[in-house]
Amino acid sequence: MKLLKSIILCGLGAAALSLTSCNDWLNINTDPENPSAEIAEYYQRLAHIEFYTNDANQFAAWRSSMACGDWTRYVNGGTYYNMSIWLPGTAINTTPYQWWFVGAYANVPDMYDKAMAAGNYQYAGVAKVIKAYGMMLMTDLYGEMPYTEAGGINAMPKYDTGKTIFMGCINDIDEAIDLLNKGLNQSATLPKLSEGDWWNGGDVNKWIKLAHLLKARWLNHLIKKGEGSYKDGKWDPTAILAELDQAMQSNADNTVINHTDANGSTHDVLGWDEPVDYSPLFSVCGMNAGYMVTKMLYDNLTNFAGYGVEDPRADHIIPWAYSHKSANSPAEIKWDGNWRRSLGVDMQSGIQAAGGPLRAIYGANKDYAHSGDHWWVPSTSEARWGDTVYVEETSSSKGYHANKDLFFRAKKNDDNSRESGTFYTRVSAPTYVGTYAECCFIKAEVLFRQGNAAAAYTAYKEGAKASIELMNSKLNAWVAEDNSLGKCPSFAPMSQEAIDNFLNNGLGTASDLTLGKIMTQKRIALLFSMEVWNDMRRYDYDSNIFLGWAIPAQHALSAAALKAIPEGKQFRRWMQCSHERDYNADNLQAIGSEVPGANMDPKVKLWNAADDVWTIPVWWDSDQQ
Repeated sequence: MKLLKSIILCGLGAAALSLTSCNDWLNINTDPENPSAEIAEYYQRLAHIEFYTNDANQFAAWRSSMACGDWTRYVNGGTYYNMSIWLPGTAINTTPYQWWFVGAYANVPDMYDKAMAAGNYQYAGVAKVIKAYGMMLMTDLYGEMPYTEAGGINAMPKYDTGKTIFMGCINDIDEAIDLLNKGLNQSATLPKLSEGDWWNGGDVNKWIKLAHLLKARWLNHLIKKGEGSYKDGKWDPTAILAELDQAMQSNADNTVINHTDANGSTHDVLGWDEPVDYSPLFSVCGMNAGYMVTKMLYDNLTNFAGYGVEDPRADHIIPWAYSHKSANSPAEIKWDGNWRRSLGVDMQSGIQAAGGPLRAIYGANKDYAHSGDHWWVPSTSEARWGDTVYVEETSSSKGYHANKDLFFRAKKNDDNSRESGTFYTRVSAPTYVGTYAECCFIKAEVLFRQGNAAAAYTAYKEGAKASIELMNSKLNAWVAEDNSLGKCPSFAPMSQEAIDNFLNNGLGTASDLTLGKIMTQKRIALLFSMEVWNDMRRYDYDSNIFLGWAIPAQHALSAAALKAIPEGKQFRRWMQCSHERDYNADNLQAIGSEVPGANMDPKVKLWNAADDVWTIPVWWDSDQQ
């Protein structure tokens, strides 16, 4: 990539940075001691705005996904284990908020204003897309938030209602579409969008299609509002389908962020000090220990809806360990010569109450009859020894960790201790910002709700096909970069025979199509996306719609979890982060009078700090008009 110059002005201060490709971004190009909004050109801001926007979204998606039932962590494994048993805590609240408002949005209004003044409608349109994308994330998470006064000089901006934010984002995306279309014919002498854009490489048409998808996605959130015009805040199937007609029509139209494993020299400036070129899901999940697939996801991948046909994506989502089969190995485990695939943790079995699952380690066990190194669980409880069937999703990297490949080794330099990781959380895993597959599943849902099962089935099957083909393109790229990876089933590309068998025999037919099959296939295609949690809230965690779902059994046994999410209620929002509760409390308290379900009892100091605030629906998830 050619030199991309970028300056970021953060809300907590100012830092002048520049980009030299995704691998080496740091080059000071202005006065580093006195950077200012006047110095920063609008096209110099975009790359870092995109970086912080994507990270805010991915961090939120990972944390929320832990509560959706596809992943868990070893027993008592901290904040994210707690999320998986519906025990949310304040440790989840700050990072997405901070990385959006401080890292990204602090730069968006100025980028927009300067681009408009220059007549560069491409940059102005992208600024509006990103504003809507980030602000919608904030209302998805927290409900109410400063919106109309955000990004200004007021250190304590007033709060807006969820409806104000939601409808404002729809207006922003409409303006973005108009600007981007106008930008198709702007002067060729203006700075090109490609100078700052690493989401879409400067392709304005991809930005237009992404904007239409985002609008369709958000309008489809309004199913609890009744049918009518979206301009009145209603669910509008005609408008949704019209937006989809102008969104992605194939995988070639997708907005995909292709992260690298280069360990570039530019690091974030908000305190994590990590490379900006690798996947944010690798940062928070893939490089860390203890995360395990659940039985719900395992079953949906290996025997979807009881059809008895394994999804070809199963081998790439469910982690593998290098391990040899023994006489005591459970028959249900899938083996491939030297590799063993994980089973899923049954969140309804009471395993947490029984002290599991525990992490397996690799090495010698003096108390075990078998000599030499092997996988085993260090526990005095014989019931826990079988937890070796659960393989963690940990992976590694060639760049950041200076490893020889992408496999994690539980014992340093020992290939017999390798673990594969999972597709979405590797160092160079792609981030799917907006895809044709999602378009297909939204279309399938809308058509099904309208009673058109035949057309819904066509879109549903096409969505699964698009998801599989998109995953396969990355698998082929990984193996092309390192042919030895293909010897592990987690990396080996899917065969056309397996793909065709699943599409023809593993998805059902138009005559037996259900909303549950559509929504469960959608979540498989959108793993680690905020839309998984958004969908579960839209449909009230209905187990008929999310196949295999149930509230984790451990939730009912945890006094703290029942305090946060009392029995009979559901996980609906995040508590505001401490910055807002500590420094903007008056405005936060004031908006509570407009939030149905907010505890405005004078004895409660702040409604948003109430124990069960997590259960209050955000505006689009409620019947509030």
